[in-house]
Amino acid sequence: MEDLASVSWPPEPIRTERLVLRASEARDRAAFVELLASPEVHAYLGGPRARAELERELPAVPERWPGSFVVELDGAMIGQLLLRRATGHRRPAAAGKADLGYLFLPRAWGHGYATEACAAALDWLADALPGEPVVLTTQSANAGSMRLAAKLGFTEVERFEAWGSEQWLGMRGPLAPSGRAPQGSCSAGVIPRRERGGR
Repeated sequence: MEDLASVSWPPEPIRTERLVLRASEARDRAAFVELLASPEVHAYLGGPRARAELERELPAVPERWPGSFVVELDGAMIGQLLLRRATGHRRPAAAGKADLGYLFLPRAWGHGYATEACAAALDWLADALPGEPVVLTTQSANAGSMRLAAKLGFTEVERFEAWGSEQWLGMRGPLAPSGRAPQGSCSAGVIPRRERGGR
């Protein structure tokens, strides 16, 4: 994965109704250790990293690079969003496209924060890189991520085996700068619901 080098970074903080998306700061280090060491967070990501290793190796300002957003609620970090270029993706349909990733602390689950934060980041990306399609990969067994992908408008491109589990690859876009798909567009060959008579 590569960062979104053509994008000016960091952007001004992105504010939603409840959240702020911003670049990482030194005050986020303890939350990054908690996030990256959490067995719950990494249940579908190959397992957590050792806390002692993270304490030793994380820089003073962790994850500060283009495309990495801290998600803040009431002044405290609750998660991280990642927007990267999927240059080395193992699936041809995803190669070279923007790739969305996210991690949220378990105490932030179930409140709609991931949906709110990801939607804001995708709107920002649509303004920063108009017409850019976005991919998302998750284990198909990760019901929460599968629901989030659907809420965000990702449609299935394919399922494939990797890392010992079935993976789901979805695509969203390309989007107009307003954050909405252009009129009549569809993703990955899927016919938009309005054109097939569904709701």
